[in-house]
Amino acid sequence: MPALLSDLEVGNRLKNLKGWKREGPFIVKTYEFKNFMDGISFLNAVASIAEKEEHHPDINLRYTTIKLSLQTHSEGGVTDWDFGLAEKIERALEKPGKAKPPR
Repeated sequence: MPALLSDLEVGNRLKNLKGWKREGPFIVKTYEFKNFMDGISFLNAVASIAEKEEHHPDINLRYTTIKLSLQTHSEGGVTDWDFGLAEKIERALEKPGKAKPPR
């Protein structure tokens, strides 16, 4: 299992992830989409990535707003796995046809 990252390490790594922030034992990002189906398309891309990584985010969906919360549950906080997943999610938004970018 990966080791928990220190608060300093988490803070430094968040500087490279636009829109992500620390909330307690999680790193989180909220996405706003033009319509419901754009958000669902994004969630499908996230689900595919999470399955491949065998690491799954907590997801809160409210119409066109999606909040992803990442932590390594077995460790009770943020590890390298969480940053790896966040980076892959962000790259999916950059690929045409993979996920609709937020508005």
